[in-house]
Order: sequence, then C-alpha cells, then structure tokens
Amino acid sequence: MDRLKEKFAQKAVPMAAEVKALIKEHGDKKLGEYTVAQVYQGMKGMIGMVTETSKLDAEDGIRFRGYTITELREKLPKAPGGTEPLPEGIFYLMLVGELPSVEDVVSLSNEWARRSIVPKHVFDVLDELPASTHPMTQFSIAVMAMQTESLFAAAYAKGINKKDYWDYIYEDSMNLIARLPRIAAFIYRNKYKGGVHIEPDSKLDWAANLAHMMGYEVFDVKRLMRLYLTIHVDHEGGNVSAHATHLVGSALSDPYLSFAAGLNGLAGPLHGLANQEVLSWILKLREELGGGLPSKEQISDYIKKTLEAGKVVPGYGHAVLRKTDPRFAAQQDFYNRYIKVNGKVDDICEIVQMVYEVAPAILESTGKIKNPWPNVDAHSGALLTHYGITEFDFYTVLFGVSRSLGVLASLIWDRALGSAIERPNSVTTEWIKKKIAATATKA
Repeated sequence: MDRLKEKFAQKAVPMAAEVKALIKEHGDKKLGEYTVAQVYQGMKGMIGMVTETSKLDAEDGIRFRGYTITELREKLPKAPGGTEPLPEGIFYLMLVGELPSVEDVVSLSNEWARRSIVPKHVFDVLDELPASTHPMTQFSIAVMAMQTESLFAAAYAKGINKKDYWDYIYEDSMNLIARLPRIAAFIYRNKYKGGVHIEPDSKLDWAANLAHMMGYEVFDVKRLMRLYLTIHVDHEGGNVSAHATHLVGSALSDPYLSFAAGLNGLAGPLHGLANQEVLSWILKLREELGGGLPSKEQISDYIKKTLEAGKVVPGYGHAVLRKTDPRFAAQQDFYNRYIKVNGKVDDICEIVQMVYEVAPAILESTGKIKNPWPNVDAHSGALLTHYGITEFDFYTVLFGVSRSLGVLASLIWDRALGSAIERPNSVTTEWIKKKIAATATKA
C-alpha cells in the first residue's frame, strides 16, 4: 500500500462509519427549502450532495479543506527553486484533509511518475482520429480508451465487497491522473506541432513534465503550469464537471467512464470554454480600437457597446462569488511578479488589468448583475498566450488535466463513504402550477 493510500484509509474508514450513523440518527432533518425558480433554473443553491474536498464561499472564494488560494500558495510545498505550489500537494490535501510535507509531495510525485506509462492502444486510437477533431473530444476519447485498464471494473466483474470499492477506485484514479499529462501533451504535439513528440522526464514534477512534453522548457512556463493546475483543480461539487463525474460514478461506473463524463461537461461553452471567449473578446477589442494598448476610456466605451448589443463581458460574473475571484488575483500577482518586471509589459495582460479597473463599475450600474467582478477565466488565457501557448482550443484540455485532481479525489471519497446512486425526483410543469394554485388558495 502506497503512502498516500494508507493515509487515506486511516481517514476514510472511521468517517464512513460516522456518515452512516449521521444518516441513521438525523436523516429526517430538513436542511432548507427551495423555490420554483431553483427547480427550473439549474437547481442553483439547492443542497443535494456532499463534497468533502472544497467549498465555495461568496466572500472568500474557493476553500480547499478550509484553506484559501492565498494561503495555499504560501503553505503548499514547492518545487526546488520554484515559488508556486505543486499540484501534488493540493491533491494530497483534498484527499486526506491535511497539508502535506515536502516528503509527502515528493512521494506522491514519484508515485505518479511510476504509474504514468500510457498503453500503446490509446495513442493508436488518437492517431486514427481526423486531424480536425477538437482537442477536448480527443482527450475524452483517450480517457475512454484507457478504460480497458480499469482495476475496479475487472474486480467488480469478479465480485468484491462494497467496503473494498474505494481501494480499486483509488488505484484507477491514481493511474488515470498520472497518465493525463502524457495524453494531453500527445494531443497537443499531434495537432499543433506536426506530430513530433517529446518523451516525459521522470525527474520532473507532474505539472512541469506537462510543460516539458508540450515543448516549453522556460522555467516560468513550468512555474505557470504549476499555478494553473493548482487553482483549477476543484470548485465544490455542483459545477458541471464535478457533478457529472459524481453522477456517473454513483452508478458504480469506474473512474475512466466517470471522468470522461466530467470532461464532456467541461467541454461545454458555459463551463470550460470561458477563458477562450475572454481572449477572443480582448483580441477583437484591441483590433477594433486600432491595435496596441487602448485607453481606459476606450475600453469603457467598448464594454458599454458590448452590453448594448445584448452580449456579456466574458470573464465577469459568477453564480456564487460576490467579490474578485481569488484565482484571478493569484494570476494577476503572477503577472506582476514574474512578467511585469524590469519594464517588461504584455499588452494583453495589461488590457486584462485595465478591463478589471473599469468593468465592475459599469456592470454594477446596470442594476442587473449580482457579481460584477472577474472570475478565474478573465486572466488565464492571457498568461498562456504570453508564453506562446496560443492554441485556444487546447486551453480546456489543460483545465481538464487540473480538474481531474478534484473530481477524482471526490470520487474516491464517494466510494469510501458508500454514497448512493444519484436519483433526484422530477415533476411536471402542470404539477408545479397546481402546487402554486394550492398555495395561493391557502393564503
């Protein structure tokens, strides 16, 4: 049993008993009420699932096991000579609820390197796809192709005790996470770099190895990849990719099938494509304003023009947050600390900053927007572009590599706690109309 697995077992086994007792003693207690609007409008705010790994706070942003992004950038172990947290550390934290030591992170990094060999048939499947196939479609197909390796599926077919489900889900999840950078880089090199591939370097950490295999050896790209893959890992359980993974997993689908479902949700324009839309909007803004750096007044006019056309300002607004997304602030700090030094300025990143200075007041003045502040997507594409990663369609694949850490940590917990198959009730519009009429009569 590897070091992290043993630590997880120490946490999960007693907690599973605690949850069972909690349901038995307090299962009939009400947690709140919901409205007709919530039923129709995506169940926003309705409590319907348990996610141990992270929780979104309207004021502080996402908290991972209670820690903010700012705290984790300071407290999580870093690579030698590095200043950004290693994603291995946040996975450890999400899985066992404790900050890892440097030794814990090195052990996990070595474990993933050991597990990272991708079966040849996965690459063969990717090579057979049309060159025009979207990177996210390729990514999902590759994960599905790896399902042949599922230890859980094989064990379940033979018959295993429910108490042992988490063990096999853990093994599958660890293998899958370990192999994702290799698959993502293969897709990137196949589609954009003429199929010239770069072998992995077992001495590099998980995020730095991804940058290396994509063909980016500059230290700051590895630094950015570590930050990017850390801040995109999780966003509590109700977002589409996390919920889809949880939902499909609740049917006892293995991690490959479950995560592929999450990826297919992430590929949707309303979930994982936002940073592409931000970048496209900024580039169009710059082009229409004559190129170079526009003034704040020009940007203000352009934002008003966008709103008057019935469009949104991409990268602004959030279903829960009511302040600037801490993930945006972390990327803003990265730009100021590592790029905007010694007089070096990136036009796109500067425009991101100027939009941030003028957009909230304009959006708030409309009286229609609950959160006029930027989210994580308002900055991420600009940083990737600065370092030459300009293939917009690939950005969501990077998002998917990162998101695997959160959704698969949650999937391991789902099986450890014996979570049931998800099956909410549904009603018809006629039922709702009758319910409203009955309520009105009583009033």
